[in-house]
Amino acid sequence: MKTDELNYDLPEELIAQQALANRAESRLLVIDRQSDKLEHRQFKDIGDYLRAGDCLVVNESKVIPARFYARRASGGKIEGLFLELSEEGHWQVLLKNAGRLKVGETIELVRPGQVKDEVREAEVGLRVVERLGGGEWRLAFEGKGDYLGVLEEYGVTPLPPYIKRAAENDDIGRYQTVYAKRPGSAAAPTAGLHFTEELLGQIAAMGIRTAKVTLHVGLDTFKPVTSERLADHPMHSEHYLLDEENAGIINEARKAGGRIVAVGSTSVRVLETLGQDGEIAAGQGATRLFIMPGYEFRVVDAMITNFHLPRTTLLAMVCAFGGTERVLGAYREAVRERYRFFSYGDATLLV
Repeated sequence: MKTDELNYDLPEELIAQQALANRAESRLLVIDRQSDKLEHRQFKDIGDYLRAGDCLVVNESKVIPARFYARRASGGKIEGLFLELSEEGHWQVLLKNAGRLKVGETIELVRPGQVKDEVREAEVGLRVVERLGGGEWRLAFEGKGDYLGVLEEYGVTPLPPYIKRAAENDDIGRYQTVYAKRPGSAAAPTAGLHFTEELLGQIAAMGIRTAKVTLHVGLDTFKPVTSERLADHPMHSEHYLLDEENAGIINEARKAGGRIVAVGSTSVRVLETLGQDGEIAAGQGATRLFIMPGYEFRVVDAMITNFHLPRTTLLAMVCAFGGTERVLGAYREAVRERYRFFSYGDATLLV
C-alpha cells in the first residue's frame, strides 16, 4: 500500500483546540461496515449500538505530566518531552532548542513558572548521556526521587503539537480518561475521553461488561509515515499489560457470543497482540504490531476511536478494520459536516 493512500484534506479550523465541557456531548459518527451507512449521533448515544453480552475494552493508562522545561548553564532555554525510561534507567526524551547540547553537559529542570526568570535557584539536574537523533536524547537524572515524582513537580500536561496553545489547569483532568489508573503515557488514549462515570454506569446496567488493558502511549504513535510504502515504515514499540482477570472477562464474553468493542487504537493493539485462536491470553511486554490494510483481525469486533491524522499508523489501523475507501469516505463526510478532529475532537464507532 502506498502511504499517499492515507491522505485526506482537513481544514485547520476543524482541529479541536479545546475540550468540550461535557465529555459525552461530543459528536459520534457511526460507520456500518456491512451496509456502508453513516449515522450522525452524539457520544452519549453509544449505548444504542451496544447490546447485553458485549464487552468494552478500555485502556487504563494514565497520562503523566511529561512536558518539562530546562535551562543550560549558559542560560539557554530547552523544552522537553519525557518518553520513557531506558533499560539503564535513563530518561529518553524529545528536546527542542537543544542543537548545541553536548554529551556530559548537565541541564537543570525548572518549574514552568520560572522558565522566563533570569534569576532563580538551582533545580534538578539532567546529564546528557547520548544523542539518539530525530530530536531524541538520553539523559541521566541527577537527584533524589523517582521520575514520576519529579515530573509531578516540574512537568505539565503534554498536549499534542496540533493544539496551538499552552496547557491550562483544566487540561490536567480533561486530557485524562475518567478510568485512568496506571501512569506511563506521554499522550492520552483519546477515544476514552468521551466516557463519563454516568455513561459507564448506564452501559453496565445494560449487561455490558468492561475489561481493562494497559498500553502506554508514546509520541511515535502520532508521527506521520515518511516512507513511500506503508510496509517500509519502522513501527514503534509500546509497553502493554493484560492481567488474568481481565483476559477472563474478554474470553467469557467471546464464548457467550458477545462482541469485543475496543475503545481506541491502543486497546486494539493490545488485543490483537495477545489474541490467539478462540481466546486471548494474559501477558505483558512491548509490542511492535503494525496493523495495516490486509490484516485479519482475530479479536476485535467493533472499534470506538477518534479521527486520526493523515499518513499515520493509526489511520492505517482504522482503514484495516473499516476498509480504506469506506473510512476515508466517512472522513470526507465528517469534514463536510464540520466534525471536530483529533485528541479533543469527536469520535467514530465502526461496527
